[in-house]
Amino acid sequence: MALPPEGCVFNTVMGIEPIDPEFEYTTPDNVISSVTEGMKWMENAQQVDGGWGAGSHSMQHIRDPKAVKTDPATTAMVCMALLRNGNTLYDGEFSMQLRDGTEYLVEAAENSDPASPTITTVTGTQIQSKLGANIDVVLTMQYFSNLLEQLQKSDAYYDRVMHCLNICVEKVQSNQAADGSLQGNGWAGVLQSSFATSALEAADVRGADVDEKSLDDFRKDQKDNTNAESGDVRTDRGAGVVLYAVSGSARASAKEARKAKEDIAQAITDGRLGSNEEVTIENLEEIGYSEDEALKMGTAYKVYETAKERSQDKAVLKGYGNDGGEEFMSILQTGESMIVNQDMDWKGWYDSTSDRLVQIQNEDGSWNGHHCITSPVFCTATCLLVLTVNNDIERLVELGANN
Repeated sequence: MALPPEGCVFNTVMGIEPIDPEFEYTTPDNVISSVTEGMKWMENAQQVDGGWGAGSHSMQHIRDPKAVKTDPATTAMVCMALLRNGNTLYDGEFSMQLRDGTEYLVEAAENSDPASPTITTVTGTQIQSKLGANIDVVLTMQYFSNLLEQLQKSDAYYDRVMHCLNICVEKVQSNQAADGSLQGNGWAGVLQSSFATSALEAADVRGADVDEKSLDDFRKDQKDNTNAESGDVRTDRGAGVVLYAVSGSARASAKEARKAKEDIAQAITDGRLGSNEEVTIENLEEIGYSEDEALKMGTAYKVYETAKERSQDKAVLKGYGNDGGEEFMSILQTGESMIVNQDMDWKGWYDSTSDRLVQIQNEDGSWNGHHCITSPVFCTATCLLVLTVNNDIERLVELGANN
């Protein structure tokens, strides 16, 4: 799981600067062992239709992964974990599982009702009840964006996946509420909107038909959850849990915060600002930002820094009181936001987070939640995505680039 060396082909092809070696991280041996066990467990949890399922909200006690209905949200999370662990549709230990899961998701999107806000007729799942009725289309959109990165345009899957990505984009944008969030909130609906924001951001990079105003409104909604001046956090769509809200704020502000930080650093290098100047609205105006843009980007920087710190506070990390799928998803958003921002603090976050996740892994290689989203399949996929986030540094850094 070591990262590619500086100057790798990916960076050359994408036209971005090589990753600073200091930003890279070699996965510890105990984490590799933990991930290996989790991947084996996940392989055995796949169902005959190619999908994976979390189970219904009303039957949370059922933990057998083969005794529940498959659903796109869970399948998408598993497929993203397979991708992040070095599998493609054609190569890797679990390439066959990834192909079958991809076919399940492509068919779900292709066969979905154009008038429906989602891509499945399955209702009442743990994921829908807790995150939102439209979480299936959100997570599937994120997976299609991730998959397209490794597909050549000549690949037989490319056009199908791009078409399905645009189906998902259209459904999400068409069902955006006036406040910028995604309609169909669940118990912790703020997470549905948070992942919709990052999924649209990724789809935009892949060339999908993303409306920039819609994406900007999604970002603003998530950033507004955290008041950088007062430290207050809006939790009305997050079941009163600070962690769910601030992790979304950190992720939604990461790209803009990085641009503001990089522009100030460049101005210092050029001699337009003094060596001790920081990212402030005033300094952004000084280096050429318009008043409105300086306010927007300066606020994003403050929101990111505040939300990042709050999301790692021990009291906040307790979430609802113990670990559920919502906590694992929030942790994932926090970690990815730090890499998108090229925040060097991410290594400290990874060390503490990976240690804790390894310690709470079940003996059979899975993870499960202890409230709300208890599904071992969904929780295992999310924990694997967290533990192997360093495998995706190039993609996440690209997402944060000013393209």
